[in-house]
Amino acid sequence: MTGSTWVTDPAALAERYGLSKSSIRPSLASYLRELWSRRQFVLSYATARTYAMYAGARLGSLWQVLTPLLNAAVYYLAFGVLLGTKNGIDNYVAFLLTGIFVFTFTQRCMTEGSRSLALNLSLIRTLHFPRATLPLAYVLNELNQMLVSLGILFVIVGFTDGLAWRWLLVVPALLLQLMFNIGITLVFARVGTFVSDVSQLLPFITRTWLYASGIFFSLPAKLEQANAPGWVVQVLAFNPISAYIDIVRRSLLEEHKQNELPHAWSIAIVWSFVMLAFGFVYFWRAEDRYGRG
Repeated sequence: MTGSTWVTDPAALAERYGLSKSSIRPSLASYLRELWSRRQFVLSYATARTYAMYAGARLGSLWQVLTPLLNAAVYYLAFGVLLGTKNGIDNYVAFLLTGIFVFTFTQRCMTEGSRSLALNLSLIRTLHFPRATLPLAYVLNELNQMLVSLGILFVIVGFTDGLAWRWLLVVPALLLQLMFNIGITLVFARVGTFVSDVSQLLPFITRTWLYASGIFFSLPAKLEQANAPGWVVQVLAFNPISAYIDIVRRSLLEEHKQNELPHAWSIAIVWSFVMLAFGFVYFWRAEDRYGRG
């Protein structure tokens, strides 16, 4: 028709009236701004998850303290006593707890984050919000548990080794690990959404990572005893978890300085920034695909 042409194509109608796809992926800058505006939701959701985890238990939130201690007791019996890895390591309890707490922080972020979208599909399909808020809430939940675990560790080290100013170095170390955890959680959140079997594989992956991270023994000391070449120490030092564990141990335990990993701070910083940037971009690129199917 001339004068008043009817537009019947849905795409043309949408363009004419300024409509856009509800699932369109925003620019990275817009996505980060929107994510920041939802920070209160992330905090509230993480708090609700923490409460829900222990709401049905008779001891309630006391399990936040008991769980890491019981895990440490099992590993102490298995590795420290039965396998004798505590021999030659001063204050082995604090040494072991540091490794377990730091590793568990990353392990649980990965494991829980891989299911963060799959367990909230109804929410994703109902409401429009940055999907990254969900894995970030899971990381925040695990950070809360990590702070409780650190409180336990500070008490133990305070009684056994005494207070020291070097404890303050735990703060930047924890911030670096938090950055790394956010990045790797976003990676596994995307992978876990489209490859459901990853949740079955993760326990085997993290268990292997556990044994290779020097949690139950001093990695440099063991390699020195085995007369391992220097390059082997360097390669193992590139393990990010080993770097974070080494920094926290060095901050809390004076005697650990003699067995420190080389360049741990540099490795930790590089891993943190690279993984954080990669994780955000990798997750954001699939933003318009979450919740489909």
